[in-house]
Amino acid sequence: MNDLPEFDAKAVTMTETFPALNPPVPDDLESLTLGAEEELHVVDLATRELVPRAPEVLDRLNPEHFSAELHRSVVETNTPVSPTLDGLRAGILARRRAAITVAESLGLGLVAAGTVPLVDLDSLQVTPTTRYRRMLNEYQMLVREQLICGAQVHVGVPDRDEAVSVAQRVAPALPLLLALSASSPFWLGEDSGYASARALIWTRWPTAGDGGALHSAEEFDMLVNDLIASGTISDPKMVYFDVRPSAHVPTVELRVTDACPDVDTVVLLAGLFRALVRRSLQEHRAGKPLPPPRPPLHRAAMWRAARSGLEGDLLDLPRSPVAVPAALAVEHLVGELRPHLEALGDWEQVFDLSVRALSRGSSASRQRRALARRGRVADVVDLLVAETRGGAAGLLQDDLAAPNRLSPYSATGDEAFPDGVTREYTAIVPVLTALGATGLRQREDARDEEQRANGVTFSVAGEAATRLFPFDLVPRMVPATDWAALQDGLIQRVRALNAFLTDVYDGRQIVADGIVPEWVIDGSPELRASGALAPRPGVRAQVAGVDLVRNTDGEWRVLEDNLRVPSGIAYAMQNRRLTESILPELPRPAHLISVEDTPRLLKEALLAAAGPAAGDDPALVVLSQGPDDSAWFEHRMLAEAMGVPVVRSTELFVDEGRAYRLRDGKRYPVDVIYLRMGEDSLVHSPGADGMPLGPSLVAALHAGSVTLANALGNGIGDDKAVYAYVSRMIEYYLGEKPLLADVPTYLCGLPDQRAEVLSRLNELVCKPVDGYGGDRIVIGPHATADELDALRRQIRTAPHRWVAQELVRLSTHPVFDGHQLAPRHVDLRAFVFTGAESLVAPAALTRVAPAGSMIVNSSRGGGSKDTWLLSAGGK
Repeated sequence: MNDLPEFDAKAVTMTETFPALNPPVPDDLESLTLGAEEELHVVDLATRELVPRAPEVLDRLNPEHFSAELHRSVVETNTPVSPTLDGLRAGILARRRAAITVAESLGLGLVAAGTVPLVDLDSLQVTPTTRYRRMLNEYQMLVREQLICGAQVHVGVPDRDEAVSVAQRVAPALPLLLALSASSPFWLGEDSGYASARALIWTRWPTAGDGGALHSAEEFDMLVNDLIASGTISDPKMVYFDVRPSAHVPTVELRVTDACPDVDTVVLLAGLFRALVRRSLQEHRAGKPLPPPRPPLHRAAMWRAARSGLEGDLLDLPRSPVAVPAALAVEHLVGELRPHLEALGDWEQVFDLSVRALSRGSSASRQRRALARRGRVADVVDLLVAETRGGAAGLLQDDLAAPNRLSPYSATGDEAFPDGVTREYTAIVPVLTALGATGLRQREDARDEEQRANGVTFSVAGEAATRLFPFDLVPRMVPATDWAALQDGLIQRVRALNAFLTDVYDGRQIVADGIVPEWVIDGSPELRASGALAPRPGVRAQVAGVDLVRNTDGEWRVLEDNLRVPSGIAYAMQNRRLTESILPELPRPAHLISVEDTPRLLKEALLAAAGPAAGDDPALVVLSQGPDDSAWFEHRMLAEAMGVPVVRSTELFVDEGRAYRLRDGKRYPVDVIYLRMGEDSLVHSPGADGMPLGPSLVAALHAGSVTLANALGNGIGDDKAVYAYVSRMIEYYLGEKPLLADVPTYLCGLPDQRAEVLSRLNELVCKPVDGYGGDRIVIGPHATADELDALRRQIRTAPHRWVAQELVRLSTHPVFDGHQLAPRHVDLRAFVFTGAESLVAPAALTRVAPAGSMIVNSSRGGGSKDTWLLSAGGK
């Protein structure tokens, strides 16, 4: 219910509360004053249900600023008058801070949203005043189910004739304001199918909606008197028009919008409404006729806004009756109002807030995502309480706590803060910095709790206990132009590597033609005789992981290739889910690529590897060493997401050249095995019959009755010496120029290159050709004299086992280090799936080096981030 005890009950109270609304509006219309009221639901923090305990909260608050509403489950606030949007924001925050402090002391939370999903109608009662009891008796269901909250904005208009004109002139824009505010998808525990269920409930009142064609304050007053005389309403306060002139104070009041958990949404609505009022006053004073009323079309536009919010199409009236995407309609409105926003000094702020709102989406959409994650309605209430509380930066902190707020830094080559904030990060940085160190530490606690609940762990060799997979809260963005170029280069690279693997194990034509020296291949520890057993012709690396780095000049380079058992896909997906769960208020870019299609694409690539004997419905399993494997979480998650079993070697056996999975005494054919264990472990692991699985499985591979993805022997493609020749492979096998640059690499097996490496050990990065996970890497500029001496001896003893690379000055990215935002070096692991064709997975893993290090591997203390890949087309 949206009654205004302070605004409408008596003129003197309004005058005291909003004193600046009384002076006349200046002729230039540049000083239209603002006020706002918010209705806040009261919920029990333990049960998350709406509860009739508003009187307990109100008893401890100043009655000049807080009041009761129709239902005992609602607290209403009103702000001081303000000439600026910043002042309005400060007023809203101050009122929320006071109310939430009291509510939380009582074990209660406050929710600024159109509705809350958990409601027990039988326990809720109206506020026991004579007026409200009379309304309950008269309107029955309308009152009992009036469990909704709105946000009302007041703009000072002292002339009531002008106020009546304004109310009608702003009407065409009201559907867009409703869509921006939409925060009530749930009604009585169910998804209503609407972004604003509140709008539907509100319009059931006989005096809600459009007030019709009126030409003066006198006509408006006559209409109100006729409605009272009809017995439909009992007093003027029950005129619930979408926009109305106040009967007691010189304002025009916007009443159509949902209450909004995000304070900036209220500020955006206020800025747009004030500009609409200014334009309407200008039109009225210029004698421009009122827009012709089209009630059915206006009702259709309001219905569409309530149905779609910002996630569907809207009617862009009066421009056209044809529905257009919500973003386009909002952009049109903001553009049309630009002259008035500039005159009011609001243009930059309203424009930025509109971009943020469109990129983030409606509150209704965020609530639905919260429910979809775990299927718990309580999570929706938690989200709303957190956004209402946390949306006000430092909401419960006093002014002395300001140092808790985070500040961006400046670092050369940083992806977010090179010198100021880069364009991709302008929307999320204010949210992160406003949460402050305390707020982010609380989110880290929630992160750890969720990871423990989901078993998001990894293990490190030599440690008995598993660790939580390290995750930093600040997401990393890969711009659309970068990602488009990277995809083309990654696909090209993996095509060439697949061709190389086939060639190495069948003819070595690339050696015969003098492109790759034979010693590079024969000297690789990962050259395996079993590699010749993969079917030919065919794809050997169905899943490839390519590690990329970005230097301080913004150039991308390939650092490593991973064609054996590349890991990280599930962790990349889980990172996105963590962000959505613990930082729901972060605005999402309009063209953020979803990670959720990744398992389907992976499964398609794996099934495409099945041989002819598999038939039309190949059977796929994920083969893992089980809970002892460092990436056991990933194996389980991917298998579940693909809808296939995850098995251990003891569940597999081969009979007459055919592979089977044994389960409950029954055996099931297996056509494709997604291999998530090393070749040595596979060969020596026991099968279901107790015998080593390796020999019989190798026989099945040779017979072509089962496919291993990735193929045995693929590790040679990961060899650091082979890496030095990938660019030449691309030209040799594909006849194309490489699209991605490598890091300049020196082979210590070549005498002239070895001599240069030994003379520059303190400048280069040296790696063993078979190293993984940062193992035995020596970064010359960071190494001690003793470490360099030991490295020199190793290279001289076995030069073909070492390569050296030029040191790449890696880009940095902000992390939250527990106290502040700080730069850390990062890389990017992208995944290429190759089945019928090659494609780059929509999930990529950013890995983060510890402070003072350039090695990103989690086993060496590194972390990870949610990686936001952006698409120019919004795919």
